[in-house]
Amino acid sequence: MAFESLSEKLQNVFKNLRSKGRLTEADVKASLKEVKMALLEADVNFKVVKQFINAVTERAVGQDVLNSLTPGQMVIKIVNEEMVSLMGSETTELALKPTNEITVIMMAGLQGAGKTTTSAKIAGKLKAKGRKPLLVACDVYRPAAIKQLQVNGEKQGVPVFSMGDRQDPVDIAKASIEHARANDQNVVILDTAGRLHIDEDMMAELKRIQEAITVDQTIFVVDAMTGQDAVNVAKAFNEQLNLDGVILTKMDGDTRGGAALSVKAVTGKPILYVGMGEKLSDLEQFYPDRMASRILGMGDILTLIEKAESQIDEEKAREMNRKLKKADFGFDDLLESLKQVKNMGSISDMMTMIPGMSSQLKNVEVDESQFGRTEAIILSMTPEERANPALLNPSRKKRIAAGAGVDISEVNKLVKMLDQMKKMMKQFGGSMPKAGKRGRFKFPFSI
Repeated sequence: MAFESLSEKLQNVFKNLRSKGRLTEADVKASLKEVKMALLEADVNFKVVKQFINAVTERAVGQDVLNSLTPGQMVIKIVNEEMVSLMGSETTELALKPTNEITVIMMAGLQGAGKTTTSAKIAGKLKAKGRKPLLVACDVYRPAAIKQLQVNGEKQGVPVFSMGDRQDPVDIAKASIEHARANDQNVVILDTAGRLHIDEDMMAELKRIQEAITVDQTIFVVDAMTGQDAVNVAKAFNEQLNLDGVILTKMDGDTRGGAALSVKAVTGKPILYVGMGEKLSDLEQFYPDRMASRILGMGDILTLIEKAESQIDEEKAREMNRKLKKADFGFDDLLESLKQVKNMGSISDMMTMIPGMSSQLKNVEVDESQFGRTEAIILSMTPEERANPALLNPSRKKRIAAGAGVDISEVNKLVKMLDQMKKMMKQFGGSMPKAGKRGRFKFPFSI
Protein backbone atom coordinates (compact mmCIF):
# COMPACT_ATOMS: atom_id res chain seq x y z
CA MET A 1 0.00 0.00 0.00
CA ALA A 2 1.16 3.57 -0.71
CA PHE A 3 3.35 5.20 1.97
CA GLU A 4 3.53 2.03 4.08
CA SER A 5 7.32 2.13 4.53
CA LEU A 6 7.44 5.92 4.93
CA SER A 7 4.60 5.87 7.43
CA GLU A 8 6.27 3.16 9.50
CA LYS A 9 9.57 5.04 9.66
CA LEU A 10 7.96 8.35 10.58
CA GLN A 11 5.89 6.72 13.31
CA ASN A 12 9.08 5.26 14.83
CA VAL A 13 10.64 8.74 14.86
CA PHE A 14 7.55 10.21 16.52
CA LYS A 15 7.41 7.40 19.06
CA ASN A 16 10.91 8.36 20.20
CA LEU A 17 9.93 12.03 20.37
CA ARG A 18 6.87 11.30 22.52
CA SER A 19 8.92 9.17 24.92
CA LYS A 20 11.15 12.11 25.89
CA GLY A 21 9.86 14.35 28.65
CA ARG A 22 11.90 17.33 27.53
CA LEU A 23 13.46 18.05 24.15
CA THR A 24 16.68 19.83 23.34
CA GLU A 25 17.51 21.45 20.04
CA ALA A 26 19.86 18.52 19.41
CA ASP A 27 16.99 16.04 19.97
CA VAL A 28 14.83 17.82 17.40
CA LYS A 29 17.60 18.02 14.81
CA ALA A 30 18.48 14.33 15.26
CA SER A 31 14.83 13.36 14.80
CA LEU A 32 14.44 15.55 11.72
CA LYS A 33 17.57 14.00 10.25
CA GLU A 34 15.73 10.64 10.43
CA VAL A 35 12.64 12.24 8.88
CA LYS A 36 14.85 13.58 6.06
CA MET A 37 16.28 10.11 5.35
CA ALA A 38 12.78 8.57 5.39
CA LEU A 39 11.53 11.13 2.86
CA LEU A 40 14.52 10.64 0.56
CA GLU A 41 14.05 6.87 0.68
CA ALA A 42 10.39 7.42 -0.24
CA ASP A 43 11.67 9.08 -3.44
CA VAL A 44 10.63 12.61 -2.50
CA ASN A 45 12.46 15.23 -4.58
CA PHE A 46 15.69 16.16 -2.73
CA LYS A 47 15.11 19.92 -3.15
CA VAL A 48 11.61 19.51 -1.72
CA VAL A 49 13.00 17.52 1.22
CA LYS A 50 15.58 20.21 1.96
CA GLN A 51 12.95 22.98 1.93
CA PHE A 52 10.59 20.87 4.06
CA ILE A 53 13.19 20.05 6.73
CA ASN A 54 14.36 23.68 6.86
CA ALA A 55 10.77 24.88 7.37
CA VAL A 56 10.10 22.34 10.12
CA THR A 57 13.44 22.99 11.88
CA GLU A 58 12.88 26.74 11.91
CA ARG A 59 9.55 26.29 13.67
CA ALA A 60 10.43 23.30 15.87
CA VAL A 61 13.56 24.63 17.61
CA GLY A 62 11.83 27.75 18.91
CA GLN A 63 11.70 28.21 22.69
CA ASP A 64 7.87 28.12 22.72
CA VAL A 65 8.09 24.56 21.40
CA LEU A 66 11.02 23.27 23.42
CA ASN A 67 9.67 24.74 26.66
CA SER A 68 6.08 23.54 26.15
CA LEU A 69 4.60 20.78 28.30
CA THR A 70 4.47 18.37 25.34
CA PRO A 71 7.33 19.34 23.01
CA GLY A 72 7.25 15.97 21.18
CA GLN A 73 3.62 16.46 20.21
CA MET A 74 4.30 20.04 19.16
CA VAL A 75 7.03 18.87 16.76
CA ILE A 76 4.69 16.22 15.32
CA LYS A 77 2.02 18.90 14.87
CA ILE A 78 4.49 21.08 12.98
CA VAL A 79 5.57 18.18 10.73
CA ASN A 80 1.90 17.49 9.98
CA GLU A 81 1.16 21.15 9.14
CA GLU A 82 4.22 21.49 6.91
CA MET A 83 3.36 18.25 5.10
CA VAL A 84 -0.14 19.56 4.41
CA SER A 85 1.38 22.80 3.11
CA LEU A 86 3.78 20.81 0.92
CA MET A 87 0.88 19.01 -0.79
CA GLY A 88 -1.20 22.10 -1.39
CA SER A 89 -2.94 23.09 1.86
CA GLU A 90 -6.37 23.33 0.25
CA THR A 91 -8.42 20.84 -1.72
CA THR A 92 -8.75 21.84 -5.39
CA GLU A 93 -11.77 20.91 -7.47
CA LEU A 94 -12.01 20.59 -11.24
CA ALA A 95 -12.97 24.03 -12.56
CA LEU A 96 -16.25 23.60 -14.43
CA LYS A 97 -18.31 26.14 -16.32
CA PRO A 98 -22.03 26.63 -15.55
CA THR A 99 -24.21 23.69 -16.66
CA ASN A 100 -25.51 25.59 -19.70
CA GLU A 101 -21.98 25.83 -21.12
CA ILE A 102 -19.52 23.16 -22.29
CA THR A 103 -16.39 22.50 -20.20
CA VAL A 104 -13.58 20.84 -22.15
CA ILE A 105 -11.12 18.71 -20.19
CA MET A 106 -8.02 17.32 -21.92
CA MET A 107 -6.37 14.32 -20.26
CA ALA A 108 -2.63 14.04 -20.91
CA GLY A 109 0.08 11.65 -19.78
CA LEU A 110 2.44 8.86 -20.70
CA GLN A 111 1.30 5.48 -21.96
CA GLY A 112 0.46 3.06 -19.16
CA ALA A 113 -0.38 5.72 -16.58
CA GLY A 114 -4.06 4.74 -16.60
CA LYS A 115 -5.29 7.76 -18.55
CA THR A 116 -8.15 6.03 -20.39
CA THR A 117 -9.53 4.40 -17.24
CA THR A 118 -9.10 7.64 -15.29
CA SER A 119 -11.03 9.53 -17.99
CA ALA A 120 -13.97 7.16 -17.45
CA LYS A 121 -13.63 7.49 -13.65
CA ILE A 122 -13.82 11.30 -13.92
CA ALA A 123 -16.84 11.01 -16.23
CA GLY A 124 -18.62 8.81 -13.68
CA LYS A 125 -17.91 11.27 -10.87
CA LEU A 126 -19.21 14.20 -12.89
CA LYS A 127 -22.31 12.28 -13.93
CA ALA A 128 -23.06 11.53 -10.26
CA LYS A 129 -22.91 15.30 -9.61
CA GLY A 130 -25.58 15.96 -12.25
CA ARG A 131 -23.31 16.82 -15.19
CA LYS A 132 -23.72 15.35 -18.68
CA PRO A 133 -20.25 14.18 -19.72
CA LEU A 134 -19.08 12.96 -23.13
CA LEU A 135 -15.95 10.82 -23.41
CA VAL A 136 -13.95 11.42 -26.59
CA ALA A 137 -11.57 8.84 -28.11
CA CYS A 138 -8.60 10.93 -29.33
CA ASP A 139 -6.04 8.14 -28.97
CA VAL A 140 -5.88 6.81 -32.54
CA TYR A 141 -2.52 5.07 -32.15
CA ARG A 142 -3.03 2.41 -29.50
CA PRO A 143 -5.21 -0.34 -31.05
CA ALA A 144 -7.25 -1.11 -27.92
CA ALA A 145 -7.65 2.46 -26.68
CA ILE A 146 -10.96 3.26 -28.41
CA LYS A 147 -12.53 -0.06 -27.44
CA GLN A 148 -11.32 0.31 -23.84
CA LEU A 149 -12.89 3.76 -23.60
CA GLN A 150 -16.16 2.48 -25.07
CA VAL A 151 -16.32 -0.43 -22.61
CA ASN A 152 -15.59 1.82 -19.64
CA GLY A 153 -18.02 4.47 -20.89
CA GLU A 154 -20.77 1.86 -21.11
CA LYS A 155 -20.07 0.71 -17.55
CA GLN A 156 -20.35 4.30 -16.34
CA GLY A 157 -23.45 5.02 -18.43
CA VAL A 158 -21.55 7.78 -20.26
CA PRO A 159 -21.63 8.13 -24.08
CA VAL A 160 -18.37 7.88 -26.05
CA PHE A 161 -17.63 9.89 -29.20
CA SER A 162 -15.32 8.18 -31.70
CA MET A 163 -14.38 8.70 -35.34
CA GLY A 164 -12.22 5.59 -35.56
CA ASP A 165 -8.43 5.37 -35.73
CA ARG A 166 -7.80 7.03 -39.11
CA GLN A 167 -8.71 10.61 -38.27
CA ASP A 168 -6.56 13.43 -36.96
CA PRO A 169 -7.10 13.79 -33.17
CA VAL A 170 -7.52 17.55 -33.68
CA ASP A 171 -10.45 16.95 -36.06
CA ILE A 172 -11.95 14.45 -33.59
CA ALA A 173 -11.70 16.99 -30.76
CA LYS A 174 -13.37 19.72 -32.86
CA ALA A 175 -16.15 17.40 -34.00
CA SER A 176 -16.78 16.23 -30.42
CA ILE A 177 -17.60 19.79 -29.32
CA GLU A 178 -20.28 20.05 -32.01
CA HIS A 179 -21.60 16.61 -31.06
CA ALA A 180 -21.79 17.62 -27.38
CA ARG A 181 -23.59 20.85 -28.26
CA ALA A 182 -26.13 18.98 -30.41
CA ASN A 183 -26.76 16.38 -27.69
CA ASP A 184 -27.00 18.67 -24.67
CA GLN A 185 -23.77 17.41 -23.08
CA ASN A 186 -21.89 19.92 -20.94
CA VAL A 187 -18.52 18.28 -20.16
CA VAL A 188 -16.23 16.97 -22.93
CA ILE A 189 -13.38 14.73 -21.74
CA LEU A 190 -10.65 14.19 -24.34
CA ASP A 191 -8.73 10.93 -23.87
CA THR A 192 -5.54 11.77 -25.77
CA ALA A 193 -2.70 9.50 -26.84
CA GLY A 194 0.18 8.69 -24.57
CA ARG A 195 3.70 7.63 -25.45
CA LEU A 196 6.27 5.45 -23.75
CA HIS A 197 8.29 8.61 -23.12
CA ILE A 198 8.04 12.34 -23.77
CA ASP A 199 8.55 13.18 -27.45
CA GLU A 200 8.06 16.20 -29.67
CA ASP A 201 5.29 14.64 -31.80
CA MET A 202 3.12 13.94 -28.76
CA MET A 203 3.57 17.42 -27.35
CA ALA A 204 2.93 18.99 -30.75
CA GLU A 205 -0.35 17.08 -31.10
CA LEU A 206 -1.57 18.16 -27.66
CA LYS A 207 -0.62 21.77 -28.43
CA ARG A 208 -2.53 21.61 -31.73
CA ILE A 209 -5.63 20.47 -29.84
CA GLN A 210 -5.23 23.34 -27.38
CA GLU A 211 -4.93 25.78 -30.30
CA ALA A 212 -7.87 24.35 -32.28
CA ILE A 213 -10.43 24.36 -29.45
CA THR A 214 -10.84 26.05 -26.09
CA VAL A 215 -9.48 23.58 -23.53
CA ASP A 216 -10.66 24.67 -20.08
CA GLN A 217 -8.67 22.15 -18.04
CA THR A 218 -5.53 20.25 -19.04
CA ILE A 219 -5.08 17.43 -16.54
CA PHE A 220 -1.93 15.36 -16.27
CA VAL A 221 -2.39 11.70 -15.31
CA VAL A 222 0.68 10.06 -13.81
CA ASP A 223 1.49 6.66 -12.35
CA ALA A 224 2.52 7.25 -8.71
CA MET A 225 4.52 4.01 -8.77
CA THR A 226 7.12 5.65 -11.01
CA GLY A 227 8.18 7.76 -8.01
CA GLN A 228 10.56 10.62 -8.73
CA ASP A 229 10.29 10.05 -12.50
CA ALA A 230 6.58 10.92 -12.21
CA VAL A 231 7.48 14.36 -10.90
CA ASN A 232 10.07 14.96 -13.61
CA VAL A 233 7.57 14.00 -16.33
CA ALA A 234 4.89 16.24 -14.77
CA LYS A 235 7.36 19.13 -14.76
CA ALA A 236 8.20 18.58 -18.45
CA PHE A 237 4.51 18.43 -19.43
CA ASN A 238 3.72 21.54 -17.42
CA GLU A 239 6.50 23.55 -19.06
CA GLN A 240 5.03 22.88 -22.50
CA LEU A 241 1.27 22.60 -21.91
CA ASN A 242 0.61 24.69 -18.78
CA LEU A 243 -1.26 22.06 -16.79
CA ASP A 244 -4.21 22.87 -14.53
CA GLY A 245 -3.91 19.89 -12.23
CA VAL A 246 -2.57 16.38 -11.65
CA ILE A 247 -4.20 13.00 -11.01
CA LEU A 248 -2.02 10.34 -9.37
CA THR A 249 -2.97 6.76 -10.28
CA LYS A 250 -2.05 3.42 -8.64
CA MET A 251 -1.77 4.94 -5.18
CA ASP A 252 -3.04 1.60 -3.83
CA GLY A 253 0.08 -0.14 -5.13
CA ASP A 254 3.48 -0.62 -3.55
CA THR A 255 4.50 2.96 -4.18
CA ARG A 256 6.89 4.89 -1.96
CA GLY A 257 4.71 8.00 -2.14
CA GLY A 258 7.36 10.47 -3.27
CA ALA A 259 5.28 11.70 -6.20
CA ALA A 260 2.38 12.78 -3.99
CA LEU A 261 4.74 14.70 -1.72
CA SER A 262 6.75 16.34 -4.51
CA VAL A 263 4.51 17.06 -7.50
CA LYS A 264 2.77 20.18 -6.11
CA ALA A 265 6.02 21.74 -4.91
CA VAL A 266 7.85 21.06 -8.19
CA THR A 267 5.10 21.95 -10.69
CA GLY A 268 3.05 24.42 -8.68
CA LYS A 269 -0.04 22.51 -9.86
CA PRO A 270 -2.55 20.93 -7.45
CA ILE A 271 -3.29 17.22 -7.13
CA LEU A 272 -6.99 16.87 -7.92
CA TYR A 273 -7.63 13.14 -7.45
CA VAL A 274 -5.84 9.93 -6.56
CA GLY A 275 -6.64 6.54 -8.09
CA MET A 276 -6.91 3.92 -5.34
CA GLY A 277 -7.76 0.79 -7.34
CA GLU A 278 -8.80 -0.69 -10.66
CA LYS A 279 -12.56 -0.35 -10.21
CA LEU A 280 -14.18 2.63 -11.94
CA SER A 281 -15.35 3.89 -8.55
CA ASP A 282 -11.80 3.87 -7.13
CA LEU A 283 -11.01 7.55 -7.56
CA GLU A 284 -10.76 9.76 -4.48
CA GLN A 285 -10.77 13.51 -4.18
CA PHE A 286 -7.32 14.58 -2.97
CA TYR A 287 -7.35 16.18 0.47
CA PRO A 288 -3.83 17.27 1.53
CA ASP A 289 -4.74 17.21 5.25
CA ARG A 290 -6.21 13.71 5.05
CA MET A 291 -3.27 12.39 3.05
CA ALA A 292 -0.84 13.83 5.61
CA SER A 293 -2.80 12.12 8.38
CA ARG A 294 -2.56 8.79 6.58
CA ILE A 295 1.18 9.19 5.98
CA LEU A 296 1.80 10.03 9.64
CA GLY A 297 -0.29 7.07 10.81
CA MET A 298 -3.15 9.19 12.15
CA GLY A 299 -5.82 7.57 9.96
CA ASP A 300 -8.38 9.12 7.63
CA ILE A 301 -11.79 8.55 9.16
CA LEU A 302 -13.51 11.19 6.99
CA THR A 303 -12.66 9.37 3.75
CA LEU A 304 -13.83 6.09 5.31
CA ILE A 305 -17.19 7.68 6.17
CA GLU A 306 -17.53 9.08 2.64
CA LYS A 307 -16.80 5.65 1.17
CA ALA A 308 -19.55 4.17 3.33
CA GLU A 309 -22.01 6.89 2.34
CA SER A 310 -21.34 6.50 -1.38
CA GLN A 311 -21.35 2.70 -1.51
CA ILE A 312 -23.86 1.58 1.12
CA ASP A 313 -27.58 1.81 0.40
CA GLU A 314 -29.26 3.73 3.24
CA GLU A 315 -32.64 2.06 2.76
CA LYS A 316 -31.04 -1.36 3.00
CA ALA A 317 -29.09 -0.21 6.04
CA ARG A 318 -32.31 0.88 7.78
CA GLU A 319 -33.95 -2.44 6.95
CA MET A 320 -30.91 -4.28 8.32
CA ASN A 321 -31.07 -2.28 11.54
CA ARG A 322 -34.76 -3.17 11.89
CA LYS A 323 -33.99 -6.86 11.46
CA LEU A 324 -31.06 -6.67 13.86
CA LYS A 325 -33.31 -5.20 16.53
CA LYS A 326 -35.72 -8.10 16.19
CA ALA A 327 -32.93 -10.63 15.61
CA ASP A 328 -34.87 -12.04 12.66
CA PHE A 329 -32.14 -11.73 9.98
CA GLY A 330 -30.85 -14.69 8.01
CA PHE A 331 -28.13 -15.58 5.53
CA ASP A 332 -29.62 -13.44 2.74
CA ASP A 333 -29.18 -10.41 4.98
CA LEU A 334 -25.62 -11.43 5.81
CA LEU A 335 -24.86 -11.85 2.10
CA GLU A 336 -26.25 -8.39 1.30
CA SER A 337 -24.18 -6.83 4.06
CA LEU A 338 -21.03 -8.55 2.79
CA LYS A 339 -21.64 -7.23 -0.72
CA GLN A 340 -22.03 -3.66 0.51
CA VAL A 341 -18.82 -3.82 2.58
CA LYS A 342 -16.97 -5.32 -0.42
CA ASN A 343 -18.14 -2.43 -2.62
CA MET A 344 -16.16 -0.06 -0.43
CA GLY A 345 -12.88 -1.60 -1.59
CA SER A 346 -9.99 -3.36 0.11
CA ILE A 347 -10.63 -4.20 3.77
CA SER A 348 -6.92 -3.71 4.52
CA ASP A 349 -7.00 -0.20 3.00
CA MET A 350 -10.16 0.70 4.89
CA MET A 351 -8.69 -0.43 8.21
CA THR A 352 -5.62 1.78 7.72
CA MET A 353 -7.98 4.78 7.58
CA ILE A 354 -8.94 4.12 11.20
CA PRO A 355 -6.66 6.16 13.53
CA GLY A 356 -4.02 3.99 15.15
CA MET A 357 -4.79 0.90 13.07
CA SER A 358 -1.97 1.10 10.51
CA SER A 359 0.75 0.31 13.05
CA GLN A 360 -1.28 -2.52 14.54
CA LEU A 361 -1.85 -4.07 11.10
CA LYS A 362 1.85 -4.15 10.23
CA ASN A 363 2.16 -7.93 10.66
CA VAL A 364 -1.50 -8.84 10.22
CA GLU A 365 -2.66 -10.64 7.10
CA VAL A 366 -6.27 -9.78 6.21
CA ASP A 367 -7.70 -12.77 4.35
CA GLU A 368 -10.06 -11.07 1.90
CA SER A 369 -10.63 -14.39 0.10
CA GLN A 370 -12.81 -15.31 3.10
CA PHE A 371 -15.49 -13.05 1.61
CA GLY A 372 -15.61 -15.21 -1.51
CA ARG A 373 -15.81 -18.44 0.50
CA THR A 374 -18.61 -17.03 2.68
CA GLU A 375 -20.56 -15.97 -0.42
CA ALA A 376 -20.08 -19.41 -1.99
CA ILE A 377 -21.41 -21.13 1.16
CA ILE A 378 -24.49 -18.91 1.35
CA LEU A 379 -25.22 -19.23 -2.39
CA SER A 380 -25.00 -23.03 -2.09
CA MET A 381 -28.00 -22.96 0.26
CA THR A 382 -31.61 -23.10 -0.92
CA PRO A 383 -33.74 -19.96 -0.43
CA GLU A 384 -35.54 -21.74 2.42
CA GLU A 385 -32.26 -22.58 4.16
CA ARG A 386 -30.98 -19.02 3.84
CA ALA A 387 -34.18 -17.65 5.35
CA ASN A 388 -34.38 -20.30 8.10
CA PRO A 389 -30.95 -21.54 9.26
CA ALA A 390 -32.66 -23.94 11.69
CA LEU A 391 -33.23 -26.25 8.69
CA LEU A 392 -29.49 -26.88 8.37
CA ASN A 393 -29.04 -30.46 9.58
CA PRO A 394 -25.75 -32.40 9.03
CA SER A 395 -26.74 -33.80 5.62
CA ARG A 396 -27.72 -30.36 4.32
CA LYS A 397 -24.47 -28.87 5.61
CA LYS A 398 -22.53 -31.62 3.84
CA ARG A 399 -24.33 -30.81 0.56
CA ILE A 400 -23.66 -27.05 1.00
CA ALA A 401 -19.97 -27.64 1.73
CA ALA A 402 -19.62 -29.75 -1.41
CA GLY A 403 -21.42 -27.10 -3.49
CA ALA A 404 -19.17 -24.31 -2.15
CA GLY A 405 -15.98 -26.35 -2.41
CA VAL A 406 -15.13 -25.93 1.27
CA ASP A 407 -14.75 -28.15 4.30
CA ILE A 408 -17.92 -28.74 6.33
CA SER A 409 -16.19 -27.06 9.31
CA GLU A 410 -16.41 -23.69 7.45
CA VAL A 411 -20.17 -24.15 7.05
CA ASN A 412 -20.46 -24.90 10.76
CA LYS A 413 -18.43 -21.78 11.62
CA LEU A 414 -20.69 -19.57 9.51
CA VAL A 415 -23.86 -21.03 11.04
CA LYS A 416 -22.40 -20.58 14.52
CA MET A 417 -21.44 -16.97 13.75
CA LEU A 418 -24.96 -16.09 12.62
CA ASP A 419 -26.41 -17.79 15.71
CA GLN A 420 -24.08 -15.84 18.01
CA MET A 421 -25.02 -12.58 16.30
CA LYS A 422 -28.70 -13.29 16.88
CA LYS A 423 -28.13 -14.06 20.55
CA MET A 424 -26.11 -10.88 20.98
CA MET A 425 -28.80 -8.77 19.31
CA LYS A 426 -31.50 -10.28 21.51
CA GLN A 427 -29.49 -9.25 24.56
CA PHE A 428 -29.28 -5.67 23.27
CA GLY A 429 -32.95 -5.69 22.33
CA GLY A 430 -34.36 -2.19 21.91
CA SER A 431 -31.04 -0.50 22.65
CA MET A 432 -29.76 -1.10 19.09
CA PRO A 433 -28.73 2.19 17.43
CA LYS A 434 -30.84 3.56 14.60
CA ALA A 435 -29.47 3.84 11.07
CA GLY A 436 -27.57 7.08 10.93
CA LYS A 437 -28.44 10.03 8.76
CA ARG A 438 -26.06 11.03 6.00
CA GLY A 439 -22.74 11.96 7.57
CA ARG A 440 -23.34 9.72 10.61
CA PHE A 441 -23.70 6.33 8.95
CA LYS A 442 -23.59 3.37 11.34
CA PHE A 443 -22.49 0.02 9.96
CA PRO A 444 -25.07 -2.78 10.38
CA PHE A 445 -22.46 -4.96 12.08
CA SER A 446 -18.80 -5.87 11.90
CA ILE A 447 -17.63 -8.83 9.87
